[in-house]
Amino acid sequence: MEWSAPAIVLSARPHGEADLHLALLTEAHGKHPGLARGGQSRRQVALWQAGNLVEARWIARLAEQLGSYTAEPVHAAAAHALDDPLALAVLSSGCAMADAALPEREPHPAVFRGLVEVIRALARGGEAGVAPYVRWEALLLAELGYGLDLAACAATGKREGLRFVSPKSGRAVSEEAGAPYADRLFPLPPFLLDPAVPGDPAQWEQGLAITGHFLSRDAFGQQHRPLPPARERLQDRVTALALAAVRD
Repeated sequence: MEWSAPAIVLSARPHGEADLHLALLTEAHGKHPGLARGGQSRRQVALWQAGNLVEARWIARLAEQLGSYTAEPVHAAAAHALDDPLALAVLSSGCAMADAALPEREPHPAVFRGLVEVIRALARGGEAGVAPYVRWEALLLAELGYGLDLAACAATGKREGLRFVSPKSGRAVSEEAGAPYADRLFPLPPFLLDPAVPGDPAQWEQGLAITGHFLSRDAFGQQHRPLPPARERLQDRVTALALAAVRD
């Protein structure tokens, strides 16, 4: 068995003294494990950093075996994010979430393409990547079967004036219908409805609160696991940005 494909490195864990146990995300093969022989060497270790885009080659005798990886670098996203704490937080969270939430060897092409778009946005800096990242989390929810419904108001069916999200149903609620219950609803940031809207730190915090709630309750709650620590660190960083923006 053998295949080659563009891939995102999701995680790399030591395996013995020299090798790495990898999880890579591809469009056609989903989250796919494999070994990198000698992956802990100086020559290879930079290649297998989480968030890097690579052209991967996987080989095994049988399809169900762990197999081994080799790769060529395409985009060293991890190295580019090192000097930008927000970019690094977004990148680390995306890789950790995909690694923890996706089943192995099950294709989710939209999740792969969406995470590639997040990585591309991070090339412009951390702030450019937050809104695409939150939209990617909403996509991840949908791919796992827990999608938000933000097309119309749950109470009136209207498509205009959507201002809230129900924490129970994940459906949008209009300002008119939701105003009496505003303290029990999530504010709906505009960038979740319109990809052309970049949002701001306060809105990013609102968006992460929505996706984090449903990911924690549904996707991870069904497995009795918490959200990955990298996701919590991103939430904390964005919350700090929102507080700083208020003080300024």
